[in-house]
Amino acid sequence: MREQINEGSMVFVADGSEGIGSVREIRHGLPELLVYIENAGDFVVPMSAVKAVHSGKVVLDFDQLDLRLRNAIRHARDSEDPNYLSPASTEDE
Repeated sequence: MREQINEGSMVFVADGSEGIGSVREIRHGLPELLVYIENAGDFVVPMSAVKAVHSGKVVLDFDQLDLRLRNAIRHARDSEDPNYLSPASTEDE
């Protein structure tokens, strides 16, 4: 599985859910990844907590993550504005 993970791969906690971050580094010689979690920073994730890897995505097993990382994931989207609307396009259709 490790060969399929690339730096920059999006990180998820479930298939079909929103991404919560990305892989910054694959620790060669160590069974772990350095993962950036939105709004929280970098975390070390053991390879044993990787549930699946496919289509450029890394899916983590939430139950195998430490408490600090689980809390960061729960708040990864806190800074998003729920009332944001993208500007209308001015291009001719």
